[in-house]
Amino acid sequence: MNPIVRTQGLFKFHGEGAEAVPILRDVSFEVGEGEFVCVMGPSGSGKSTLLHLLSGLDNPNAGHIHLGGSDLATLADSARTLVRRRTVGYVFQFFNLMPNLSVRENIGLPLAIAGAGHARDAKAIELLCERLGLAGRLKAFPHQLSGGEMQRVSIARALIGGQPLLLCDEPTGNLSQKAGAEVMGLLRQACDDEGRAVMLVTHNPRDAAHADRVQFLVDGELVPEPILHGPGIQVEQVHEALAGLSI
Repeated sequence: MNPIVRTQGLFKFHGEGAEAVPILRDVSFEVGEGEFVCVMGPSGSGKSTLLHLLSGLDNPNAGHIHLGGSDLATLADSARTLVRRRTVGYVFQFFNLMPNLSVRENIGLPLAIAGAGHARDAKAIELLCERLGLAGRLKAFPHQLSGGEMQRVSIARALIGGQPLLLCDEPTGNLSQKAGAEVMGLLRQACDDEGRAVMLVTHNPRDAAHADRVQFLVDGELVPEPILHGPGIQVEQVHEALAGLSI
């Protein structure tokens, strides 16, 4: 598989000089096209920071990120924004929906920013909402939705642009176990049926078991072993790995 995103020797620090605290240390890995990869670690281990770097929303202090074939370090801000829009759909833990926009408008926001054709977009949004069980909620606003519905809207917004990489930051962290399982099923479906790559960061073993590969981030470093490979990763395997790493 060709990598849709690849990192080499990433370092990220909080603060400067003698007071700088390392958040990520020498992180190198890749996610192939159509691959579902999970990175696990406790709160504060650098998982969200890693996603921000991969998406080009933040810059590393050292190292390289190749996203969609482009080295982000060599691009101006405007070019990096275009690469991000073309390559990345982002699923946030806290939904990040616009409260004054309807479900239809929230999902269509990436298309509106890109200036795509409105008639075609409206049909695409309707079809996606039918698939995600949101067909009757297109006119609703975020405060009228359940947590599971809001996360499905967030996923629809990430899917609508057709980007080949989905970055998912603890997407079930605020959901019930049932709603969380539905969300993970949707992400697995996007990988299996559409060939999207999925990069998931989580501390939830049930979520991790949906991945093709699970790696572990501890104190800002990707540990070399264990690395769990699927398909068929079991929740018990994830629990055992976490226990072995004392996290």
